[in-house]
Amino acid sequence: MIRTSNRLLRLFFAAKAKNNLNAKYITSKTKFAEGAVFSERERDVLVADPIKQNDTLTDTFGRRHTYLRISLTERCNLRCQYCMPAEGVPLNPKSKLLTTDEIVTLAKFFVDEGVTKIRLTGGEPTLRKDLVDIVGQLSAIPGLRDVSMTTNGVALTKQLVPLMRAGLGGLNISLDSLDKDTYARMSRRNGFAKAMAGINLALQLGVKSVKVNCVVVRDENSQEILDFVDWARTTPLEVRFIEFMPFAGNAWERKTMMSIQEILNVIKSKYPDLERIQGNKSDTAKLYAAPGFQGRVGIISSMSDHFCGGCNRLRITADGNLKVCLFGNSEVSLRDALRANISDDDLRATIQAAVRRKKKQHADRRMPYNLTQPQNTLLVPIHFFIPSTSSVQIRHFSSINLTHIDSDGRFTMVDVGSKEPSKREAKASATVILGPELAKMLREKTLLKKGTEALTVARLAGTMAAKKTSDLIPLCHQLQLTYANVEVALLEDRAVFVSAVRVDGKTGCELEALTAVSVAALTLYDMCKAVSKAIVISDIKLLQKSGGKTGDYLKDNRKTETR
Repeated sequence: MIRTSNRLLRLFFAAKAKNNLNAKYITSKTKFAEGAVFSERERDVLVADPIKQNDTLTDTFGRRHTYLRISLTERCNLRCQYCMPAEGVPLNPKSKLLTTDEIVTLAKFFVDEGVTKIRLTGGEPTLRKDLVDIVGQLSAIPGLRDVSMTTNGVALTKQLVPLMRAGLGGLNISLDSLDKDTYARMSRRNGFAKAMAGINLALQLGVKSVKVNCVVVRDENSQEILDFVDWARTTPLEVRFIEFMPFAGNAWERKTMMSIQEILNVIKSKYPDLERIQGNKSDTAKLYAAPGFQGRVGIISSMSDHFCGGCNRLRITADGNLKVCLFGNSEVSLRDALRANISDDDLRATIQAAVRRKKKQHADRRMPYNLTQPQNTLLVPIHFFIPSTSSVQIRHFSSINLTHIDSDGRFTMVDVGSKEPSKREAKASATVILGPELAKMLREKTLLKKGTEALTVARLAGTMAAKKTSDLIPLCHQLQLTYANVEVALLEDRAVFVSAVRVDGKTGCELEALTAVSVAALTLYDMCKAVSKAIVISDIKLLQKSGGKTGDYLKDNRKTETR
């Protein structure tokens, strides 16, 4: 794989290299398809600076992933308001979940590639009947330094002793209140006494690391912050406050979230000597303690001060999908890969490709408000966001005026009559996340030279749409395009459309390029929807523009623009 200023272009050409849709790498000798619409500079970038092939778990931002979280089950015996609807969530059949052997096989593979710590999660992992067996087998893997678990603690007293004998290390135990009634309200279950008993047993048995996780929700349990800190003062455990994060269906609102600074202000009102403890770059929690404390306090600021820059974590879901980011929608099915008996080299390449698609931060979602200031704007629920394939893009403008708004605030078409014509070009991309199975169907048909109509028709539709953009976008100028083309690359679980449009005119053709890939993506969706309704169209974005007085633009290697 190749490091480049624009990763999407790299993946696109890697897949198109030598006219083979399954190609994984390109080299300085790679020949690009006839009629390719990218500059020599872009091609030079694509074949420069190769990443070491054996560095499977290092992403394009230099983060090496040594920490793997494995979900053992989707089931849970609580219904916490911030996590799950009262009625629960749809569960996969058992046949879709990873077996014990598959979990151990994947764990060994990741340890061989550099993972040193594994955390077992859920759902609620203690609901899995073979939990002790799994812990025992994982603990025996050479090179694995730690096997830990995150649990709600409700069933812990029955299982902790055999789990410790099997090799379980640290415990993270979720406890959102020290009041049984508040606990019952927030979790929708009466498990407080059992959870506390589990925590106390872990402390008595000398579990090497006991951490208590508390999600802080304003006016629900925020009044208990000091009670939790008092507990850490007298008890050798780590109390960790977690900022309330938005997930589908959890009724997240800005006013219900307490930021790290607000939490610290509450703590310091009683403990002014609280000081920051130096931690590791990859730590999720910012750690604090005060003189005389037996334990310590941590704050996980996922919302107001993310820790993406040092992230070293990967996740495998209960049904075997690899997630490189908790907030990301992109997943790769390792379960299907194992059950297809693919080679170790192919599995390694699959994991490597997924890791190198990891975004710079939170799947490139930017917060639409400043968390340090009062706001009325609600955050869009997290499931509405689609992951981007490039790092955060910031554009600088000399004016805050919108393009088609005049000085009186009315909509109007921009008058370009006084401009001199010039050569202009724009390139855009769109990603259609098909899932491994549908992508495989398209790929097999393509390789057999059958059923290629879906991709061909999508490309044609995109090219036609570029020429009809002014009919679709009300204030867009009608352009006489000199060139329009849409290419497509079929990757392991998605199709990537890339358009190129040229014009000799008085205004740019960015919208034509964006319309081309949008319609191409919609056309592919239309032709595949009978097979899957779960197709996701994402990452419709401008890759490059040239010409015009605003200057050239290349995503992730841009010049500052003025308008």
